Amino acid sequence: MKKIALLVALTVFTVSCKTKAIAVAASNEPVKEANYMTAKKIIENYYNNKTQFSTLYIKSSARYVDDKQTQNVSAEIKIKKDEQILVSIRVLGITMAKALITPTSVSYYEKLGGKYFEGDFTSLSQWLGTDLDYNKIQNMLLGQAIDDLTKGKYLESLLDQTYRLDDASNKNTKKSFFLDADKFLVQKQEITQTAEERMIKVAYADSKVYNEATLPSSVLINTFQKKGNTEINLQYNSVSFNEELSFPYSVPKGYKRIIIK
Repeated sequence: MKKIALLVALTVFTVSCKTKAIAVAASNEPVKEANYMTAKKIIENYYNNKTQFSTLYIKSSARYVDDKQTQNVSAEIKIKKDEQILVSIRVLGITMAKALITPTSVSYYEKLGGKYFEGDFTSLSQWLGTDLDYNKIQNMLLGQAIDDLTKGKYLESLLDQTYRLDDASNKNTKKSFFLDADKFLVQKQEITQTAEERMIKVAYADSKVYNEATLPSSVLINTFQKKGNTEINLQYNSVSFNEELSFPYSVPKGYKRIIIK
């Protein structure tokens, strides 16, 4: 329970791939198709997609698989855009874990084991070896690029109606974004640390267009590390926008705090 609760509630916390910059290993020039665009234009079109909402409520089913186990749970995700995210993990309708994420803090507790964590992104980043912030988590759940693409320098290519953007900034960490050539939605994003032999792939499918935003219907997360591989499959069963949402979170009495040094 602890693993899937953490992995679903704080998805990027399991990546363990530092998200700093990316090296591009491109030996050949891409073949330029008729509708070929520059990276700058691709990014402009991507950010033309509307994401205008104040709150988002997602009911999701989640499947977690690693080298030793498979678990199925349900996840209720509440987002107050740019302010807070509350994730509740349930089994047979019973809440087994909760995580509250804000731009400055991360709080989490699980019933199985009676433990909780309260801290900021700095301590968790040091513990897990990955640079984290609120926006990265929110973007991943919304099917958006985890980085601000306007702040990087990218090499673009086009293959089978999919644009690929490779950020060329760092020799060890490689990051790639794949966007469809029609609506410029993120189809997949990959982060690789070659020296550490770590990689994460996040793929999105069956996007649905709403008045407020376009969201994926499924999120498939695969992490590859020397200590083992992990797969998480989120299925967004229902979504609703701009409802009056509550974000109740309190650690039950008697729980033991996890200290991250």
